[in-house]
Amino acid sequence: MLSEHISPRVRDIPPSGIRAFFELSAGNNDIISLGVGEPDFATPEHVRAACIGALNRGETRYTPNAGLPELREEIAVYLHNSFNLYYEPADEVIVTVGSSEALDLALRAFIASGDEVIIPSPSYIAYSPMAHLNGGVIVEVEAAAEQGFKLTAEALQKVITPRSKLLMVNFPNNPTGAVMTYEDWLPIADIAKAHNLIVISDEIYAELTYNGKHTSIASLPGMKERTIVISGFSKAFAMTGWRVGYACGNRELLAAMLKIHQYTAMCAPVLGQIAAIESLRNGLPDKDVMKECFDQRRGLLIAGLRSIGLPCHEPHGAFYAFPSIAHTGLNSERFALQLLHEAGVAAVPGHVFGAGGEGYIRVSYAASIQKLTEALERMEGFMKVKM
Repeated sequence: MLSEHISPRVRDIPPSGIRAFFELSAGNNDIISLGVGEPDFATPEHVRAACIGALNRGETRYTPNAGLPELREEIAVYLHNSFNLYYEPADEVIVTVGSSEALDLALRAFIASGDEVIIPSPSYIAYSPMAHLNGGVIVEVEAAAEQGFKLTAEALQKVITPRSKLLMVNFPNNPTGAVMTYEDWLPIADIAKAHNLIVISDEIYAELTYNGKHTSIASLPGMKERTIVISGFSKAFAMTGWRVGYACGNRELLAAMLKIHQYTAMCAPVLGQIAAIESLRNGLPDKDVMKECFDQRRGLLIAGLRSIGLPCHEPHGAFYAFPSIAHTGLNSERFALQLLHEAGVAAVPGHVFGAGGEGYIRVSYAASIQKLTEALERMEGFMKVKM
């Protein structure tokens, strides 16, 4: 059988749990989908116009492997102004095919077979499969609800072994919306330095921080050289389909990632890069307007979930709520399936985000006020039946 030729690593990973629920609701206009993490805003008109202009001028060729120099310069300026991070555009910034490629490049560049990759749980569904595909041994560290779903030094220290090599973090967090402050990061940074860990910091939701300002672990003393900061334009800039992300960090580490990028993707799409330049030069006010809308929706959804009997941690970032469903007596998959089939609302079962996600569902508020209001009404009726 031809299936015998499939790599065991590929056979071992499950299909995406998020996509599974997306497919269940796709094409059914009666279902309100709060599952996929994608802004409901179109990319701003002036960004689209910049791309159309470039297309009409015939700007359709390859770019340098690391990305357009103008875009790398804009990224470096933006990170410095926004998050107190400084990178040299020439060799400390790589433009990638979305932040997903940047994550994959980092894992492929740094993992040797058997290396331990520490991943907080719950966390984004793709981290463990990506690490597994590259030969890593996944070690989950609990980011407990009692700690606001933050990563703590005590929990991290418990899972450190001589084989620990990478720590993958994602704050603001998908799926919980948890954020880490400078003070939260200090003991984590000390552990990373003491155990010579490389930190892969997925900061795709950095701009969507609602209480205070985002703090990158790379901004802490001694952390820039051992941290790969990964982000992109999909979430805060409403550019999911453009597939433009970036990685920033130590030039020696980035050079290893660039080798792989050269032989695989070669470069990110040129038109997406041109659109990203326009977003950084003239689209920051658009980003802020969208953030205000998300914040309004956040307040509506959290209050609504609590009022219908779903206890919910206060998310301070991203655009997800992570209410507890443990008291219903259903596991997260059963609850999500029944919610979909009986109430016509699609949410993601928490278990797909790691062992720490069981007992919760992820609900995205990257949807209109009207859809969120209707979804809450349907969920209220569903909860009355269940409870």
